[in-house]
Parts: sequence; C-alpha cells; structure tokens
Amino acid sequence: MPSSDHKKSSISASASFDARDFRQSLSMFATGVTIVTARAADETPVGITVNSFNSVSLDPPMVLWSIAKTAKSRPVFSDSGFWNVHILAANQEALSNRFARAGEDKFRDLPCETGVTNAPLIPGCSARFQCRTAFQYDGGDHIIFVGEVLAYDRSALAPLLYVTGGYALALPRASDVATGTSNLPDAPYSENLLGYLLGRAHYQFMAGFRPQLDALALDEADFFTLSLLSVREPMQCEEVTTHTAYTGVPIGRSTLDGLCARQMLQHTEAEGYRLSQQGREAIWKVLAAAKAVEADLVDRLGEPEAAALRNLLKKSILASDPGLPKLWSAE
Repeated sequence: MPSSDHKKSSISASASFDARDFRQSLSMFATGVTIVTARAADETPVGITVNSFNSVSLDPPMVLWSIAKTAKSRPVFSDSGFWNVHILAANQEALSNRFARAGEDKFRDLPCETGVTNAPLIPGCSARFQCRTAFQYDGGDHIIFVGEVLAYDRSALAPLLYVTGGYALALPRASDVATGTSNLPDAPYSENLLGYLLGRAHYQFMAGFRPQLDALALDEADFFTLSLLSVREPMQCEEVTTHTAYTGVPIGRSTLDGLCARQMLQHTEAEGYRLSQQGREAIWKVLAAAKAVEADLVDRLGEPEAAALRNLLKKSILASDPGLPKLWSAE
C-alpha cells in the first residue's frame, strides 16, 4: 500500500512522447468508422468522419465522441445540441473519405433522411444513433461530447473498420469446418491447404447452378465465354483467350465458332465475337441461377462474413495475379 504522503503526478504534466510514434501506437487499436452530423443555426448541414466514438452507458443510453478544437465545424456541434452518429458499413469507404476532407460539399447528392431531430440522417449504415448533447468536456486538443441517445436503428450490413492507418473489414471468428490437420499419417496435405479450400469452395458453388448449365447444354468453356462477353463485347478470339487464361480451360476459335454454330454468338472479322439474343438469354438464365446460389450462401454466412470473404478473395486474386487484363476497367 502506498504511504499517505505519496504524491500523484499532475495530469497536466506531459510525457516526452514522440507524437508520430504515439499516433502509430494508438493506430494498433482497431476502431469502427463513423460520420457525425449536425445542422447549423442557418440550417446548413455539417458532418465529419470520426473514429473516437464509444459507448458510455446503457441506462441511460449514452455515447461519446471527440472533435479537434481546431475543426471548423466544432462550433456547430457545440451550439446545435443535437447530432447523429453513423457507424459506416463496409461499402461506405468512399463516404468516409469524403467526410474526412475539408472544403468539400460533403452532402452533395446524398439523400439524407428525417429523424427525431433536425440533424442529417445518412442512409445505408450499419447502425445510427440520434443524440442530444448531455455534456461537453475539455480533452486536451479535443472537445469530448457525451450524448443521450434519443433513437437508434441498425442493419445487417458489415461495419467498416480502421486499424494501422487503413480500412479493414470485421470478420467474426467462426468454428473450424475441419480439424485443420489430417488424421491420416501418410496424407500429403492437411485440410488447411489454401488451394484445397479455394478449389472446393469454387466447385461446391458451381454445383449449385450446374443444373442450369446442363439444361442449356453448356460446358465450362461455354459458360466462361458467354460470361465474359456479357461484361464486355465484342472481342477478338485472342482477347477471349487472354481474359480466360486463369481458368485453365482451353478456349480458342473452336469453342467460339461452336457457339456461333449454335447461334449463341455472332461474329464479324472487323469486330470479333459478341452475344446473340439467344446467347444473351442463355447466360442471363445461368447468372440468375448463380446469383440465387450466392444469395443463399450469403444468408448462411451472414453479411459481415460474406463482405470479409469478398475482400479476402480480392486480395488473394491481386496477390496471385499473373498480369491478366482488367475486365471491369476501361482500357
């Protein structure tokens, strides 16, 4: 036990920290990303991206966040008395960037909703809290706002995270599908082999809409070709071959001419190959079946894990890309 005459250090005494290193150390703590909005006395909407949001109390329901004393919008938040906190969804990264920049019309083309106060209410978020200022505290170079929650709502959308200076996605930890190690002593690989997991997931997904392929007498080469041309057309044979090289399925002139003979494609020497009306209707039917399989999978996984899965697959594709052309980018 400390003696009664022990003197505590003053809170105003600043440790000699390197500001940049201290910031980087704080960035190791993952936070959600929020936009806090209010309305000025002249009805002008204001908003700012904030990651200092936190809960304070359940009864009464209270939350807090902080804003730099030097922020131009600080007087509006101090004077308005009401503000809304929006926990951004994983697909709202661009909105986060917009509200983090100064001198931009942040609410341009943003259809806000009406809440219980006059503060702007942004749609499409993971959760929203409509608040009345209960307290304001001095917090060094920031002002800390504590608010009473007047109303709230939430969705199933995965939240956007911020950690180590960049955006991230939340991935709930799930129980393993398998043990991860083989029970067979002579097995050459375990159930954690990434190639096995990616391959099995791919073929199980395709199995869900393969009956539609079979009904239209389309094999994998036909499916890849029609899918490709449904995104971008026309294409010459060499372009089709280059775009589908990652599949390992040989797609050349014989495949394309075979689809022309079945009236799925049309061809001219000048333009190349494009979908016929029959081919367009066929691939629409297959893609509708594939989207139904995807919707069922997302429902089983949950939207947060589905969003994280998409992100990880995109990173995996980027990391292993041998230099294939970008299908969805203008060339």
